[in-house]
Amino acid sequence: MILFDYGIINFMKHDRFMKRAIVLARRAEGRTSPNPLVGSLLVKNGHVISEGYHKKAGMPHAEAEAIGLAGKRANGSTLYVNLEPCCHKDKRTPPCTSAIINAGIKKVVIGMQDPNPKVSGKGIKYLRSKGIEVVEGVLKKDAERLNEFYIKYIITGKPFVLLKTAMTLDGKIATPTGESKWITSERSRQYVHRMRSKVDAVLSAIGTVKADDPLFTARIKGARDPMRIIIDPELDVDAHANILQCPPETLIITKTKGERVDRLSAQGIKFMHYDGTLDMNDLLRSLGKLYVTSIMIEGGSSLAGHALGDGIVDKVMYFIAPKIIGGSGSYPAVGGNNYRDMKDAIAVRDMKVRRIDQDLLIEGYL
Repeated sequence: MILFDYGIINFMKHDRFMKRAIVLARRAEGRTSPNPLVGSLLVKNGHVISEGYHKKAGMPHAEAEAIGLAGKRANGSTLYVNLEPCCHKDKRTPPCTSAIINAGIKKVVIGMQDPNPKVSGKGIKYLRSKGIEVVEGVLKKDAERLNEFYIKYIITGKPFVLLKTAMTLDGKIATPTGESKWITSERSRQYVHRMRSKVDAVLSAIGTVKADDPLFTARIKGARDPMRIIIDPELDVDAHANILQCPPETLIITKTKGERVDRLSAQGIKFMHYDGTLDMNDLLRSLGKLYVTSIMIEGGSSLAGHALGDGIVDKVMYFIAPKIIGGSGSYPAVGGNNYRDMKDAIAVRDMKVRRIDQDLLIEGYL
């Protein structure tokens, strides 16, 4: 006689629908900041009756979308949502908990609690106080990974930082003359464009701007371009540089003040000033106050070394091309004068490796 663990069976069923909620949420990647990515569906008698996702900050939340589409059919159904429903009124849209209660939903299955102190368990508690069954933690790790930008930003007030590097098999990002076009394949570069469309900002430095005159745009139809943040202490940017063509928005981090700053400001360029040595953690805090929740670093050896040295990097993305440049004068992936003893080397965890054309993409968390 076979004994079934119905608790496990129920969670397997929950997993199926929660995976769908996460897929729905991903449709809005790059559009909801500073809000989280949220997908939702209503299920009745084992069948999906409606779906919704949060499309953009200020637009209806995922739960409200699914409930609105279901209408009266929502009564007695189960709601699946990857993030705890909101319960506070300090925002542009009504609380989702009220919509859930008013719709007559009998059960809510949640991927993870919302780390926002205005919610953080309060939504779950309120639903239970109204007699609604709540199941927590279904595909929790997947739900957390989906909203890693939002979680870091809400908890720390600082943006999540990706360090992207394209390098050869021997760890070089440019020849001694600074040539770097193109190390990786066209498909790898297209992947980077997609990543740009998902983050709030791209961070680089004047050296890269001078060497490559990059656009730092997504170049994908219908995609959002990120803000371009350039560290340029002495304001050496060329007057005709691509990054000075707005839109998209450009923010220059500089020590310089005066007439040229005023002139560029009139063109739409924004500025943030600092004195002495730039502290990257201070920069992140300032960007967080501007509602920048995610940044991808696209720069040279020096910027990578500075970012890693200041401990601001959350995730690395190394594109490795099957090419060898060689030479001690070629630029390494991580530069600077500082190094770590082997026992103090930065550890990378949760690594994933995938192939893009002939390149390898290695991703991991610090």
